[in-house]
Amino acid sequence: MSDYIKDAILTGVWETLIMTFFASLFSYAVGLPLGVVLYSTSKGRLLENKVVNAVVGTIVNITRSLPFLILLVLLIPFTRFVVGKSIGTTAAIVPLTIGAIPIVARMVEASLNEVQPGIIEAATSMGASPLYTIIHFIIPEAMPSLLQGGAINVATVLGYSAMAGVIGGGGLGAIALQYGYYRYDKPVLWTTVTLLIIMVMLIQEFGIRLSKKHRKA
Repeated sequence: MSDYIKDAILTGVWETLIMTFFASLFSYAVGLPLGVVLYSTSKGRLLENKVVNAVVGTIVNITRSLPFLILLVLLIPFTRFVVGKSIGTTAAIVPLTIGAIPIVARMVEASLNEVQPGIIEAATSMGASPLYTIIHFIIPEAMPSLLQGGAINVATVLGYSAMAGVIGGGGLGAIALQYGYYRYDKPVLWTTVTLLIIMVMLIQEFGIRLSKKHRKA
């Protein structure tokens, strides 16, 4: 493996980390509130609202149902509008974020649903408002599950970032495609795949450990 290829792989690792970090950050900035809305407006919850829940749930389900590669293509005009281009690491963050938002929303909703009703009843009996109950009781109680779900979501974004290489998104996916697949360079292909697997495993292990630590606290 030449020094040029090694440098390209190192650059790919860095680009993958950048895409994963910012896409995860932006997707949680939108997905976390959406998940809270889905949870709190569902039947029997603090802010029950069938219309809001149905509208938000439908949008999330439609976005979540689209295969990511199709989403990548569909969002090319929007990506170009947002960042001024449709290829490269920065451009790939846009579809990665949009693709991860519904996953984050459903994961957050599932984590909040694990909170015992007794905690909510206790908060309500003390006169806490719905918003106060969600922020100060429900979310902290669900934090171990949220952290574990967060690790899964980040790992999912990392996997999506590899697919972004199909449209010139950069990162390890682009390296695997350009050098490993198109040039039939199996060592490069297997190296990039191995690096992606290691990165996913490290993220998931970190999330599990963080979740366990928070559960014990």
